[in-house]
Amino acid sequence: MGKSRSMVRRFLLVIFLQILVQAHRATSKTTTEFLFQGFNGNKSKIQLDGDSAITPNGLLRLTERKPDLAGTAFYDKPVRLLDNDSTVRSFSTSFVFVIIPSSSNNGGFGFTFTLSPTPNRPDAENAQYLGLLNEDNDGDPDNHVFAVEFDTVQGYKDSTNRIGNHIGLNFNSLSSQVQEPVAYYDKEGHKEDFQLTSGEPIQVFIDYNGPTKRLTLTVYPTRLGSKPTIPLISQRVPKLIEIVQEEMFVGFTAATGEEISSSHYVMGWSFSTGTSPATTLNISALPRPPPNTSKKARFNKEVISLVVSLTTVVTLMLVLLIVLIIYKRRLQQDDVLEDWELDHPHRFRYKDLHTATDGFNKNRIIGTGGFGTVYKGMITTSSSSSSSTSSSTSPSGEIAVKKITPNSVQGIREFVAEIESLGRLRHKNLVNLQGWCKHGNDLLLIYDYIPNGSLDSLLYSKPRISGAVLTWKARFQIAKGIASGLLYLHEEWEKIVIHRDVKPSNVLIDDQMNPRLGDFGLARLHERGSLSHTTVVVGTIGYMAPELTRNGNSSSASDVFAFGVLLLEIVSGRKPTDSGSFFLADWVMELYVSGDVLRAVDARLGSGYDEREARLAFSVGLLCCHPKRGSRPAMRMVLRYLNGDEEVPEIEVYSHSSRRYSLPDLKE
Repeated sequence: MGKSRSMVRRFLLVIFLQILVQAHRATSKTTTEFLFQGFNGNKSKIQLDGDSAITPNGLLRLTERKPDLAGTAFYDKPVRLLDNDSTVRSFSTSFVFVIIPSSSNNGGFGFTFTLSPTPNRPDAENAQYLGLLNEDNDGDPDNHVFAVEFDTVQGYKDSTNRIGNHIGLNFNSLSSQVQEPVAYYDKEGHKEDFQLTSGEPIQVFIDYNGPTKRLTLTVYPTRLGSKPTIPLISQRVPKLIEIVQEEMFVGFTAATGEEISSSHYVMGWSFSTGTSPATTLNISALPRPPPNTSKKARFNKEVISLVVSLTTVVTLMLVLLIVLIIYKRRLQQDDVLEDWELDHPHRFRYKDLHTATDGFNKNRIIGTGGFGTVYKGMITTSSSSSSSTSSSTSPSGEIAVKKITPNSVQGIREFVAEIESLGRLRHKNLVNLQGWCKHGNDLLLIYDYIPNGSLDSLLYSKPRISGAVLTWKARFQIAKGIASGLLYLHEEWEKIVIHRDVKPSNVLIDDQMNPRLGDFGLARLHERGSLSHTTVVVGTIGYMAPELTRNGNSSSASDVFAFGVLLLEIVSGRKPTDSGSFFLADWVMELYVSGDVLRAVDARLGSGYDEREARLAFSVGLLCCHPKRGSRPAMRMVLRYLNGDEEVPEIEVYSHSSRRYSLPDLKE
């Protein structure tokens, strides 16, 4: 009985040992591991196709440096990459390669490390298809191809063949789902770029971990000596299970293009499946690559033609540049007319204005505005000039030069508006525009110099400084002169001119105390019988007619309203508004209704004014300031009222606000 049990135990032990041996044999059969320290003597283990070959010194050459080639090289035995539980088995590979382009920075198209169901790639095309796929099967899930591409041409399906330098992970397609520029991480963790087509040996480590489905890739020049600790790519690739079949072939594909090409060499290669990493290559034992002669490569006819063409273009551009420099220097001596200036031919030379104002010296400034600075200057007939389109000679003497603020869009509009309007207007009560100048970004307007400055300064600044008050006679003369100038703009010139900014600072007073209305930067012209289509609200608060704030539509009636406010201001010596809700026209209207309108006369005049003229001026001013534009008189009637040729009609009582003004408001 005891012997029987002993025999059974021995029998079971023998069976168990046989099972272990068979399992070990099965495992051994499904594990692949190889190492090629060069390929001499290993030709039988590599299946070559296309342009690929093993050189006499043991290099695996995938393509020569010739156009339109494709080559493949695969390990001749299939590799089992699927485990029994239908998961992709871990594998790792390492290889050293060299790419030598046909000329410096002009190589193509690159190569791939590939997992393929066949030991070659039948029907694969060259150039952008890298000897791996073709136009018809690119992207086909039946390909069962996984490739790591080392691409030296930028842009798949890009006909320009721009230089590229990247590594990509491709699944059944040449379109990379993961892509990175070629680089490695140094010991400090800094990313350092380098070129695949440098002609120096480059080592690659590719490791796939089956349980985690993570693929890592490290690439670096072998001159570094040691493998970087940080991989260039570390990516989960669960899609690999859709690619890998039970048995796959591992190897390389490469291709060149019609116009660009490279020699692609593999110097050594190791591979392993399972958890053990591929055997480390001994770099010093690998066959030496051929010398990089790309920099000495001869240029083809197309390159030579391109160089000649570029040289010709550059030469012509240099000649043109010299001509432009000479032309620009001549412009400093003589400005050139532009098309829009031909209707307004008189133009000053910039150098004459620069001289006349002492180089636009600060001491020459006589005024500043929202869009420019005004300088006083002295110019003579001999130094002024006219364009060839003008038969008149330039005026001489004292001038005022308005320099438009640079880079101001509104300033440019003001410049053009003044030339179009004031440039052709001639009236004793308008500022005379002598001419203009455009020099680079500088825009300048040249006027007659008006010695007494603006009406605004005569009403307010000078009395405060010197105590001299503008006389009643001068005030009444100024009011009628302004009215005469506006009548010319509205009715007597060939077009209707709406000034849109009538106010004391825009009225200059000459040495005969005659007013000159100027600053036509906001002016608008339109043909008689047509309506102004301006809808932008412009002007100065206090002088703007009520309708402007509603629709922005300026008209001659809005100029009349501004004149009415100005007339009341001239007589009263008060500004139209203050920091509160005061409005001059409403204040005068209340005094007018109470029969005490003369209390609104400027107190600084004392009794030195004509009561009849003062009452007349207040009446006309109130009539012009009527809130309803249809109730305002035309400037022709305004001038007749002021000259005593017509009686002022009865004024309808109105108010622009609900405010009542008390006696203390009469004080300055």
